[in-house]
Amino acid sequence: MLDKKKKRLIMRSVILLILFGAIVYALYANYAKDNKGTVEVGEKAPDFVLEDLNGTTHKLSDYEGKGVFLNFWGTYCKPCEEEMPYMDNQYATFKDQGVQILAVNVGESDFVVEKFVNKYDLKFPVLNDKDKDVQREYDVFNLPVTFLIDSNGIVTDILSGSLTEEMIKAHMESIQPQ
Repeated sequence: MLDKKKKRLIMRSVILLILFGAIVYALYANYAKDNKGTVEVGEKAPDFVLEDLNGTTHKLSDYEGKGVFLNFWGTYCKPCEEEMPYMDNQYATFKDQGVQILAVNVGESDFVVEKFVNKYDLKFPVLNDKDKDVQREYDVFNLPVTFLIDSNGIVTDILSGSLTEEMIKAHMESIQPQ
């Protein structure tokens, strides 16, 4: 009889220990997830790999030595739609001066994105973050958001909201390699 009580006590203790361990792990994992994905000015921009609509792979670190105008957008976002032609105009000017535009669409289908790109005849690389991994890594929720990244891969500014063509030009000049 005493043997059965001892076995039950040991079994209950093991179960409680496992439950306690699971709770501690869940809290730690949630804390670690919440702290990941905050990109701040002065920090190295997190590297990523995404494909454009032609299937070409773009890795952010491949653009070191150039300034990068990293724009997160969606086809449903009116301010995004307004600034795209301005970005395209400035891309034509700055692409040969060491500044690259990477426009990251957040989670839409290739069909929808391609239709948008064709409508505005955009020339800069449009990347599709279908799983929204890069969006989460950069902690982007409201659109549009633009990260200005210098030639060393450091975030120099984070811009929320729509940009005018003059603002885009000034920001691209600010990340242009010397």
